[in-house]
Amino acid sequence: MTKLKVACLSLSLDGFAAGPDQNLEQPLGKGGLALHQWAFATAAFQKMHGGKGGETGIDNQFIEQGFDKVGAWIIGRNMFGPLRGPWMDESWRGWWGEEPPYHVPVFVLTHHPRPPLRMLGGTTFHFVADGIAAALEQARQAAHGQDIRLGGGADTIRQYLRAGLVDELHLAIAPALLGAGEPLLAGLDLPELGYRCSSSVSGERAAHFILLKD
Repeated sequence: MTKLKVACLSLSLDGFAAGPDQNLEQPLGKGGLALHQWAFATAAFQKMHGGKGGETGIDNQFIEQGFDKVGAWIIGRNMFGPLRGPWMDESWRGWWGEEPPYHVPVFVLTHHPRPPLRMLGGTTFHFVADGIAAALEQARQAAHGQDIRLGGGADTIRQYLRAGLVDELHLAIAPALLGAGEPLLAGLDLPELGYRCSSSVSGERAAHFILLKD
């Protein structure tokens, strides 16, 4: 059965999924890189981005599991790029170059339609302007029985959590304080929404928590 999962979501100790003042030069916001040092250090991340070496412990296992049996992704427009409003042109093709790391269909939530964008390595970006339920239905069809991974930004994940549509949520708590930025769980009562912490483990550079929906 296809599940909607959030995997490897880095979060600061004070609850932020990205720093303030996100822009083209600082896509993760001020201080946001500190949230992802645990991932950058892993062998899986290095291999994914053409590097070599890296650590192979618990953090690495979570990175590998995050891509296992994933047949489609859903992401917010902010994760696709820094542009806002109507697409002035179609020159922006994402943060990742011509071969993004997804290798499956990716459904981008937006208020402004755009034709599908085919990239190298099997990634096709589909731009969905009909809301989160429409994106989820399209992703289910594209996943062909595999799981769907829900990416950022924080507001996109909050929408799916608020609707009770996320089946599994993996939080990687980084040893960093941002003070401001994009809060993940602001305004959400996870127990009321049916979520519980099913397991936790300390990795080399982050603490990992798995939340499941009853």
